[in-house]
Parts: sequence; C-alpha cells; structure tokens
Amino acid sequence: MVLLQASYVPEWMDAWLTSEFGLVILLGLCLLEGTMMLRFMPSELVVPAALLLIGTSPPTVAAVVLIAVVGTTIGQAILFVLVRRGGRDYVLDKGWLPISEQRLDRFDAWFDRWGLLAVPLSNTMLFVRGLCTFPAGLSTMRLRTFVVLSALGSLSFQSILAALYLAGEQIIVF
Repeated sequence: MVLLQASYVPEWMDAWLTSEFGLVILLGLCLLEGTMMLRFMPSELVVPAALLLIGTSPPTVAAVVLIAVVGTTIGQAILFVLVRRGGRDYVLDKGWLPISEQRLDRFDAWFDRWGLLAVPLSNTMLFVRGLCTFPAGLSTMRLRTFVVLSALGSLSFQSILAALYLAGEQIIVF
C-alpha cells in the first residue's frame, strides 16, 4: 500500500486546503469529481489529501467525509441530468465526457444486470467510480432515486478512503 505523503500533494492544493476556505475548496474538488471533470488528480487522493492537510480529529474526519459525499453526489446529479437531457448520442459525441461507446455498452449491460444496485456499487469501486451515472441517466430511473443511491455509494467510498488513511497513519505512528 502506498501511503499519501505531503510531498505527493501538489503545492497549490496544500495552500488551498490549509486556508480558511479549505472545506469549501474540498467541496469544489468533489463537485468536479462527481461530474467526472477532476482530471488533474486521482479521485482516490481527494479525501486522504484533505485529511493530511486539514487534520484527523473525529469532527474533522466526519466533516471531510460529509463534504466529499455531498460534493460528489451533487456533481453526479448534475451529470445524470446532463446525460438524461442530452441522450446517448450527445454523451458519445462530447469528447469531454470520459466514456467511449464500448465502455458505455459495458456499463449499460452492468446496469441492466444489477439494476439499482449498480449505482452504489460503481460509486464504491476504484476505476469505475461513477460510470453507472451514464446508463442511469439514460434509463427511466428517477433523479431522487439516483441521488440517494449515489450518496450511499459515495458514503461507502469516502468512508473507506478515510479509514484507510487513518489506519495508515496509525501504522506510521507505531
């Protein structure tokens, strides 16, 4: 397991997250992550970097996880609505949306197989995080249902990241 070290956190992120606006910046990063526009850093580093820079007291950890869940859920809801309104051709024609036709077909099949469970599962898994937003947006799923399922998956993902960071921090201390 590679532990997050301060030297791996970009200098600008260190400055932003340690400022008095750190939690607001975290919300913005998570909104970008939810809309799949966070391309300048892996989404798996957002919560650990925030904990490294902001702190690991229990209230801080809870605030970081809560903000990450709210931010990513809002971002995914925005993407869901965009996909719903634009349709399949729109999704595939826009180069800034990170999905190819082959990948969309795979996630359509995954969504068809697992149904509603696909949304929280995909939000919990590395490398496929949030990709079921596309088939969910193209389906008849209601936005409210999607938001609840997205939030559950994001809560799972962000909590696992926070727990792994805290466990790693304990290993380093001892």
